[in-house]
Amino acid sequence: MTAPDIDAGLLAPGRAGTPAESATADTAFLRAMLDAEAALTRAQATLGHAPAEAARAVTDAAGSLRPDVTAVAHRARDGGNPVIPLIADLTAALPDEFAPYVHRGATSQDIMDTATMLVAARTADLTLDDLRRTERALSRLAAEHRDTAMPGRTLTQHAVPTTFGLKAAGWRSLTLDARDRLRAVRASLPVQLGGAAGTMAAFGGHGGRQTPDPAERLTTAYARETGLTAPDLPWHTLRTPVADLAGALAFTAGALGKMASDVLTLSRTEIAELSEGAGGGSSAMPHKRNPVRATLIAAAARRAPGLAATLYASMAAEDERPAGAWHAEWETLRDLLRLVGGAAHRAAELTEGLRVHPDTMREHLESTAGLIVSERLAAALAPALGRARAAALLTELAARTRTEGRSLAALLAEQPELHGLRLDIDDLTDPTRYTGSAGALTDRALERQ
Repeated sequence: MTAPDIDAGLLAPGRAGTPAESATADTAFLRAMLDAEAALTRAQATLGHAPAEAARAVTDAAGSLRPDVTAVAHRARDGGNPVIPLIADLTAALPDEFAPYVHRGATSQDIMDTATMLVAARTADLTLDDLRRTERALSRLAAEHRDTAMPGRTLTQHAVPTTFGLKAAGWRSLTLDARDRLRAVRASLPVQLGGAAGTMAAFGGHGGRQTPDPAERLTTAYARETGLTAPDLPWHTLRTPVADLAGALAFTAGALGKMASDVLTLSRTEIAELSEGAGGGSSAMPHKRNPVRATLIAAAARRAPGLAATLYASMAAEDERPAGAWHAEWETLRDLLRLVGGAAHRAAELTEGLRVHPDTMREHLESTAGLIVSERLAAALAPALGRARAAALLTELAARTRTEGRSLAALLAEQPELHGLRLDIDDLTDPTRYTGSAGALTDRALERQ
């Protein structure tokens, strides 16, 4: 198959050159349609509805056919979908005696939907591989930095200390959540086989009580030939498989987007607690090493919800085949598959090369001169001073810390009302000693497989 140089990913560096891009290319969709056609003839042959020779001939022809993508696309305009011209090409490639067994009893949507599920399954497998890479890298980072203290930030400000190990463990937890959702959806992706209006009449489903029903047997055989699942019903206008896929993909983009957002924040010049192992350059500023991978993941996270929304909107499909709702899915789902697949690939690259700077994290813990542990001090002073007095004293000392440029520990040491309390001021104001259960939480998170 030859493809014109129409969309090489020039405006989509997040997916350009990734496995997901190849798996969702026009040629990949044509290949999946041909695979679906061949599988249908093979399934019919296993039930005696087509000669074995026909199944072999159709499979061989489908495997060797190399349609011109542009020609198929242009010819698809008349019928509104690419299956119609592709069937003509496949039929023309067969001896006359086997030509009647191509597309026998099927409608274009049967092949298009089945091909779409094949493309989705193949792309999901690649995406899951990259999520596994990301999870392994994050597991290593979380274990290595289990006790690396850093500022916790809420509403953009220093809150209380946390650890980078716990942060990385959280990213890993989201990655595993995405994996579980995508893996479950991938395992459930079904074939489509309903015939002209979803009754399967052309496949021998004539409303009798024969058990098992011939049409049901064919669906099962078709699923076996494609490696997909057999649905309970034709789903021409019951778009649960597409909606489930949209949800899992959008969740995956959001999960990876959370990590990317954190990396972008912590990679800022004035923070510099993290850096990408191989940052991108600037066309005008030679000194810059931009966090490009995190940027591309963040872009995917912003686009994915809108694409998923279009797919959810297409569930409101009229009749037994809708005019427009089904057609709106094709480009949208392809974009979502390649967008999320690209983001997962960039996430694997990002996490495998991510650089952590513990010394900078420690400097930032000290940057508020002890104020980051004011919560701890309030709890320590309350039993002796009372909760209200402890809060008032710390509020006063916090203001003085800012205006006088002195540490909170030094100011506390000067307070007469604290002299008899035998407080270890150095310990209480050490931010690395106030990370709570971060280590235990990290350990617990890493137990998840």
